[in-house]
Amino acid sequence: MFFDDWQGLLRVLVVGTIAYAAVIAILRVSGKRTLAKMNAFDLVVTVALGSTLSSVLLSKDVALAEGVLGLMLLTCLQFGIAWASIRSRTAEAVAKSNARMLLKDGVIDKQALKDERVTHEELLAAVRGGGLGGLELAAAVVLETDGSFSVIPSAQAGSRSAFPGSS
Repeated sequence: MFFDDWQGLLRVLVVGTIAYAAVIAILRVSGKRTLAKMNAFDLVVTVALGSTLSSVLLSKDVALAEGVLGLMLLTCLQFGIAWASIRSRTAEAVAKSNARMLLKDGVIDKQALKDERVTHEELLAAVRGGGLGGLELAAAVVLETDGSFSVIPSAQAGSRSAFPGSS
């Protein structure tokens, strides 16, 4: 159906504007980390925030106050996990994964590919995406905590102090 009534449209305009303002205020107070995509946990929280906002906007069953409380709860939980992760290795291990070296000096770590469920073709695509034409040109391919690939060309490897496991 294209149109139910004017009241529904007015609700979306009013509730949407107030909910949007609430999201902006909550994110300004909570800081940049709330929407960072540093790891999979952060991504889930970001998606949950969007889903909650969507529910507030489009569902007549969700009151504005309930939706804003849901947004605040997700943001507080995200803040709490980040705070605990900084202070506790156990909390960090529960909430975050570690970066994983998939290729080092042109040699593929087949066990790492298997453990991380990355295919050979996906690794090759990452190398190509990094602007390299061959595995031998890569000092490293790293699967980052957010699921993205970092490709470090041999010519730019430097001291390798940023490689996983180097510290």
